[in-house]
Amino acid sequence: MTEQRNTTEEMELAPSESELSFQENLTDADAVESVKIQVEKIAERQRQITAKIEIPHPVEKVWQVLTDYEALAEFIPNLTKSNRIEHPNGGIRLEQVGSQRLLRFNFCARVVLDLQEFFPKAIHFQMVEGDFKAFSGSWNLESCELDQQTGTYLCYTVKIWPKAMMPVSFIERRLTQDLRLNLLAVKERVEQLTLAV
Repeated sequence: MTEQRNTTEEMELAPSESELSFQENLTDADAVESVKIQVEKIAERQRQITAKIEIPHPVEKVWQVLTDYEALAEFIPNLTKSNRIEHPNGGIRLEQVGSQRLLRFNFCARVVLDLQEFFPKAIHFQMVEGDFKAFSGSWNLESCELDQQTGTYLCYTVKIWPKAMMPVSFIERRLTQDLRLNLLAVKERVEQLTLAV
């Protein structure tokens, strides 16, 4: 992650333009509260963050959105790049870049992830190169009944270990906020694609 100037952990978090436009599209506060977040301190500078949401569409529809890797940057707030790149062993490798606007400062983080798909239950990812000491996690999908229709219980878990120059409390707060918006964006994308069929 790079920053234009040194910052402190106490700086206020200003939502980016993409966050503001996405937030304006949310119908009410219940949508935001529908995402459950849990933060665990693994070590002094390591965190595990879990975000969960219920989506009133079948697992296959949600899977289709999550695995359209090249399109993720089109609807995930603050994800500016998501490209599939060559994997030496023929697997799935993505390069992703996230961008944040904090007051007058721009923050960018780049990761190269190796992914393993276990259709239709899980997608695991592990950083092989990037701006963190460690970054790994998974998407887990479980079929469930929601309002007498088939739905999906979607859980995203990430373990993150920032480099020394990154304030861990800032990373924790940003990720907690971003994951809530990201899961809502996935839900909205699934609904858009379902209506388009």
